[in-house]
Amino acid sequence: WSPREQDVVYRVLVPLNPPPGHAFHLELNSAGQMAARTFCVRVELVCTCKREQLGEKLLCFLHHSQEELRRKQKPSLLETLCTGSYLDVEKTSHWFYQLVRCSWLHLPQSYSWHLVFQPCSRSCQFRLSKGKKSLMVEMLFGVRHGDSDIFVVSRPTEAQKGGSSTFVSSQPAEADSIPSTAWPETYAVAEAKFFRHVARQAPCDSLHLKCLQVFTCILKGTGFS
Repeated sequence: WSPREQDVVYRVLVPLNPPPGHAFHLELNSAGQMAARTFCVRVELVCTCKREQLGEKLLCFLHHSQEELRRKQKPSLLETLCTGSYLDVEKTSHWFYQLVRCSWLHLPQSYSWHLVFQPCSRSCQFRLSKGKKSLMVEMLFGVRHGDSDIFVVSRPTEAQKGGSSTFVSSQPAEADSIPSTAWPETYAVAEAKFFRHVARQAPCDSLHLKCLQVFTCILKGTGFS
């Protein structure tokens, strides 16, 4: 919920899964003074020889020569989206911007909607407009903690930095002071599932839902996570 419809920012969490030949490992980052915990996503190359033997067109990054890999396969994440051995938020964001920009031109909506990208180094933000209609969209990237609903995400909220705005704020602030390999932890997905569960259990006009809506208005600018 948002107290004012015109302030709504449609935020989409894009879960990142390691491509074949890679594995993600979350490592707690003890540096920094943020209110929320941050993690680094270490990228490890793993053997894919068995998959290659089963007929998949996939060369093993560990057991094929660099020359053969360069000729026949795209580079690994360590060469494209990482700083050292760690997944880089800013490189990932730039890569995703390019994907969205290229994909948009092939969508039928591109003929009737106007797409304008917003500057942000830790997420993909853009505004869609058509006549008087306007939508603000922010795509965040996240890596899941195991099988849980807890993620580490590309951009923290102001609440996580000790500020006063939240996931429902109209203009997300840039997080320039955070290292590009730091991924803040968030419980937003678990919270959203909790609210959906409460909404399903409570009658449509129940006091529970009305209280949640009121509290959402009160908490605008403070955040849940």
